[in-house]
Amino acid sequence: MSVSSDSAKPAQLNTTNEAAAQPAENTATSNSMPYLNNFASDVANSWLLPDGVVDVLFEDARKQEVLRYQLTQQLIGHGYQLVNPPMIEFTESLLSGASEDLKRQTFKIIDQLTGRLMGLRADITPQILRIDAHHGGTGIARYCYAGDVIHTLPSGLFGSRTPLQLGAEIFGCAEIAADIELIDVLFGMINKLNMSAALHIDLGHVAIFKRLAELARLSDNDTEQLMHLYANKNLPELKRVCQSLPLGDDFYALARFGHDITNLLAKLSETAQQDTQVATAITELQRLKTHLQEQWQCPVSIDVTELSGYHYHTGIVFNGYINSETQPLVRGGRFDGMQSGNQLAINQPREATGFSMDVSRLLAHTQLEAPIIVLVDYEVLSSASQEQRQILLQQVESLREQGYRVTMPLNAEDRPYDVTHRLSFIDNHWQLQSI
Repeated sequence: MSVSSDSAKPAQLNTTNEAAAQPAENTATSNSMPYLNNFASDVANSWLLPDGVVDVLFEDARKQEVLRYQLTQQLIGHGYQLVNPPMIEFTESLLSGASEDLKRQTFKIIDQLTGRLMGLRADITPQILRIDAHHGGTGIARYCYAGDVIHTLPSGLFGSRTPLQLGAEIFGCAEIAADIELIDVLFGMINKLNMSAALHIDLGHVAIFKRLAELARLSDNDTEQLMHLYANKNLPELKRVCQSLPLGDDFYALARFGHDITNLLAKLSETAQQDTQVATAITELQRLKTHLQEQWQCPVSIDVTELSGYHYHTGIVFNGYINSETQPLVRGGRFDGMQSGNQLAINQPREATGFSMDVSRLLAHTQLEAPIIVLVDYEVLSSASQEQRQILLQQVESLREQGYRVTMPLNAEDRPYDVTHRLSFIDNHWQLQSI
């Protein structure tokens, strides 16, 4: 047994050595050409996109471009002037009066010509304020736009950092009629897209909280604390904090009954009920809700504690949601622009209202008509006479003008994968045949 056991050991050792030799050989080969590993790593890294940044390809890219065109054309048809501000501006103008959230979302770069700080726009609306201040005059002005914006951070868990932002703004009208017009324009646009999902509107009005804060003479710290409690829906803590605040019952009532305007009005104190600004804001909410329900049969919810744009918005605010998505498709509301004209009026507020949306968010909820994709018969094309080719080119041009996609193959293997029709020469005529 001992001999048999000893004779087995060399065999095991040889097997082990052979196995060990193979990785060593591979390692030697790898070490002799380290640039191959580095090259593969560099290529992989160069193809890797940042979080929140994606390619929009093929049919989605076509759909996005069609949506951009259709939506802007509808806005132009409603009297809105199309503008296309630059992607970069000096931060003095781009972020003048911007909220802290917008400042955090803005990439900053150094201008190599002047050494001044510039920003990549994270929102187009501030640029519209600048345009209106220089070109808007003193009357009512309407603007629309569509362009890419860039965010330092994605909005939400799967939000994009490079949304295609489209929007519309009305400057110079303080009446609720401007907000109603924008709502009508928005729903007119959405309904023409034949969307597979319904739009739900959540209404708010920051002027109610702002006016109560003025009446109660709240400090900035108290205001920020209330806004934090509203955002977290922390009713027990809110009730405790409100007990020590002037008009505390009113601030608690905003969170407790702010989803039912009629009930909220009954719960507010006499001071709040008799205030004209509070009464006007509540009337505007009721009117806009009724209009949405009657004109567009739209589901509407109300939340007067929606104050995420408190430092920017001045009145009506609304968010539009598709189905049960957590991030709104559309954001809109009242804000202050800047008076144009002489230097004395440049810092005076100018009433404005508007909305914006991310067009790429519509891709999953809209469909385009299936394209007709035509391939010219290569065998016939390669043997066609000059006269036949001339007739073919005329027919191809005609088909393309009708919206057909026509490919003239470069060789026998040149063939789109989704061909629906073939253009062949039959009976002395180029004829379109379904595949």
